[in-house]
Amino acid sequence: MLKYINGLFAGLVCVATAVAEPAPSTLRGDLDDVIDRAIVDQRVVGAVVLVMRDGKFVYRRAAGYADRESKTRMQEDTIFRLSSVSKPIVVAAAMALVDQGRLRLDQPVTDWLPDFRPALPTGETPVITIRELLNHTAGLSYGFLEDPNGPYHRFGVSDGMDESPVSLEEETRRISAAGLSYEPGKGWGYSVAIDVLGNVVSSAAHQPLPDVVHDLVTKPLRMKDTAFGVRSKDRLATPYVDGKPAPGVMNDPQIVPFAEFAGIRFSPSRPLGKDFFPSGGAGMVGTADDVMRFLDHVRQGGQPVLRPATARAMMVNQTADLPINLYGPGWGFGFGGAVLRDPALAKTPQSPGTWAWGGVYGHSWFVDPARKLTVVVMTNTAFEGMAGKLPTDVRNAVYKNIRE
Repeated sequence: MLKYINGLFAGLVCVATAVAEPAPSTLRGDLDDVIDRAIVDQRVVGAVVLVMRDGKFVYRRAAGYADRESKTRMQEDTIFRLSSVSKPIVVAAAMALVDQGRLRLDQPVTDWLPDFRPALPTGETPVITIRELLNHTAGLSYGFLEDPNGPYHRFGVSDGMDESPVSLEEETRRISAAGLSYEPGKGWGYSVAIDVLGNVVSSAAHQPLPDVVHDLVTKPLRMKDTAFGVRSKDRLATPYVDGKPAPGVMNDPQIVPFAEFAGIRFSPSRPLGKDFFPSGGAGMVGTADDVMRFLDHVRQGGQPVLRPATARAMMVNQTADLPINLYGPGWGFGFGGAVLRDPALAKTPQSPGTWAWGGVYGHSWFVDPARKLTVVVMTNTAFEGMAGKLPTDVRNAVYKNIRE
């Protein structure tokens, strides 16, 4: 998510064996300057920035600190809490089941979760489909997008990043009890839909969600550091929160204000625990290289994890002309990320069809299929790395130096 609300907020072998080509001096210099300035200005504590063009790295750098207090330098293999960068990975697992004929996009969610029947304010319980979970038109919400007295807070719904010790089944039950914000298919709302999708995936595959994601996505793509938890914190980046004159260490737990809403409740120790449900929307960890490997794999056609048509569907607008309020005008939404419809309206140099999103722990990414370009920005600073000046400056530096 590169902005807050309305501005606040090939194939496997090629990806796996991609080698770095020397970056043009202007690209290297411009990106170095952007990253150095963000660190000197104390907007981010540490970052890993990767740029891949046509399946080959043209830029990669780790800079700053993974842990400022111990002076531990950021490394290219530092592990980050992915937050919403988890979403496209879990979506890919669901789409792999679609390819296998084990799920159907327009299948009712109740085929797999019979008790999942959230109601509208009228009391009606409309049908919700797998497609509507995938593209966030299911009528669900997030607690951090409500006021403190909203239904998600009253029913104890987790955003997937806190210390809530409940099962995935209990989390889904609470989401259902909290009800719907709007009629499914009639609006767009960023939401816990991918947590519900994770439960559907688990039910359809008859396996725990972490095992399904491992078997269908991370193992085939050799994403060896991407999972729903870590055994050791040695390589795990310390998270920080925007602050003046410098970001502060994120407490455990800590509620970080988000626009005019209740704020996001973080618990940085969550990836080290065993009692938390596997949040498909926000619960994974991984490295920048693993994220790049996954995203560029989808760009190149998805095989052997996904069929080419399925990979393309993830990067195509799936929401018609519904407003996508987290990105502002000019954007639609595919499966796992926003899709650029109108660059002029969005005021971006990216090509139409660019697929993009990020994560509140401080990450942003985009894939520009027209220019065979994939860019990953992973930081340990919320929310600057997601919605601040850094990701915008990285984007602008890349397009300044990338020819058609």
